[in-house]
Amino acid sequence: MNTEPGRSGRVKPPLSEAAKASLARTHTLFRMFVVSVLGAFFVYQLDVGYLWLTTVLTAASLVLGIFLLVRAVRFKESKMVLFGTISGLVVAAVMVLLIVTTMVLFDQVREYQACLGRALTDRATHACMVQFQDVLPTKVR
Repeated sequence: MNTEPGRSGRVKPPLSEAAKASLARTHTLFRMFVVSVLGAFFVYQLDVGYLWLTTVLTAASLVLGIFLLVRAVRFKESKMVLFGTISGLVVAAVMVLLIVTTMVLFDQVREYQACLGRALTDRATHACMVQFQDVLPTKVR
């Protein structure tokens, strides 16, 4: 029998096969969740043309995150999984706000990104920023 004393000095009983399978499933879901959150964030950075992919990845992140949060609470998983899930859900919520804002201002953002793609100097980059601020609605500035 391979038992190690815990922090409190008590010996932890070995996990059953069902508990090991449940733990492995939770860790797999957590990895998928982290990849979807990070994927959504990095795809958003690419181009406004990939907004649809960012939306799909963010929706997957939210579904996986909620499912993982319920699972972590129900099966009393480690605090790191719980903390990571809550942190990832906060990032996914911020991504939802970014996606909605980008959808509302899609044409302006697309023009701004095209302008930045053509800009070769700092002065041209600054001109793109000024032009972008001029086309924004007054309540957004």
